[in-house]
Parts: sequence; C-alpha cells; structure tokens
Amino acid sequence: MLTDPLTALYEPLLRHPGSKPLIIAQIGQSLDGRIATPTGKSRHINGFAGLDHLHRLRALVDAVVVGVGTVLFDNPELTTRRVEGRSPTRVVIDRSGRSPRDSRWLRQDGCHRIVFSENPAGWPEAVERIGTDLESDIFEPGKLIAALAARGHQRILIEGGATTVSRFIDAGMVDRLHICLAPMILGSGRSALDLRPIDNLCDALRPRVRPYLLDDGNVLYDCDLRSDAGGGPHGDA
Repeated sequence: MLTDPLTALYEPLLRHPGSKPLIIAQIGQSLDGRIATPTGKSRHINGFAGLDHLHRLRALVDAVVVGVGTVLFDNPELTTRRVEGRSPTRVVIDRSGRSPRDSRWLRQDGCHRIVFSENPAGWPEAVERIGTDLESDIFEPGKLIAALAARGHQRILIEGGATTVSRFIDAGMVDRLHICLAPMILGSGRSALDLRPIDNLCDALRPRVRPYLLDDGNVLYDCDLRSDAGGGPHGDA
C-alpha cells in the first residue's frame, strides 16, 4: 500500500485490527514549541514534507477531527490532495455553530461531513449534525469518539488545534501522538499543548518515541502514549 521509506511510521494504522478505535493526534510546531505566531499565522510551519506526512495520515484514517478554531484560522480542506488515497470523513467540533457555512471543509465532494454542534441553523443538508439530543455530554472526548465509532470510524485523526488535541490527550483518548518539529524558532505565539498542570516530574508523560528525519529538515516524533519510555504501561493496551 505504501512504498515510502517511512512506511514503518504508519504501521500502527495499517495493521490496526479495528476491534476498537485507534486515535492518532498530530501537532506541527517550531523548535520552541509554538504552533503559530501571536497573530495566528501558522500555515505550512512544517514545510511541504510535514504537509505530505499529514496528508498521508488523512489517507489512512476513517475520519479527521478538528475544532472550530482551526476552521476559523486556517479554513482547511481536510483532504488528501497531496498524496494518493481517499479523503476521510471530515469532522468539526463546533458547539455554537461558528463555522462559516461556506468553509472549505463543507464542500460537497463526495466525502461524509459531520459537525458536533448545538446550533442546527444553516448547515448543508448532507452534513450530519450531532448534538446533546444524542448524548448529554456528547462533546466530551470519550463520547465523541464513541459516536464516531458507532458510525464505523475506527481510525481517527485528531488534527487540531492545540486546545482540541490537548483535550483528547488529557482524556486519555490518544494512542499515538505525532509531533512534527520544524527547524525554526518563533520566540512567541501559541503553544502546541496545554495539558493539565503537574507538580512533579514523575507525573510527566514519558511515551516511547521514535524519531524520523524528513526530507526538508523537519524531525517527526512518533510518540506511543500507551507505553512509557521504560517499557511499562501508560494506559490500557
């Protein structure tokens, strides 16, 4: 299926048995842990190699999830246009319905589109809206993933932004985290993660990590959040 030298990086997705959802999250950041400037400029922070990697992930999952902040700042298409492979179901978390109704993720191109929102107004007819009429706490990461799994989505990519990725990590829902590190220093701007505070280093996440050097100098870290660096379990297998 893949002939890229980075094939091993995608093995967890390729061999996932589908018995329960596999959740992978992706972060693109600078050397100093920033995902955007103070004004929100972030497009292509990881260059074309990082973008190719992100599109490969999309091609291997059933659904890609972003928060409405990513829609408002980046207006992403959430397709696989840079690589071979079908585009996944596009999912946006937008409780109050702030996404412009002409956003690119809403384009009718044959892909299923899902919005988690309490606001029923203005969505295209083919867009599936999921709100608290289904589950009172449907916006909680675990309930949201269960709703997607019930619709047949077993491989799920949490693509952004920082708040959304952080919420899913804090909830213990992320199996693997890909951090794409760009060879640049922004010095200010938005942080890649904002997890629950810890008091001691022993409480830090210490995932087992494999680094991959991409063609343009970016370094991609594949972090297995289900096992720690010492080999002990970090969460349920």
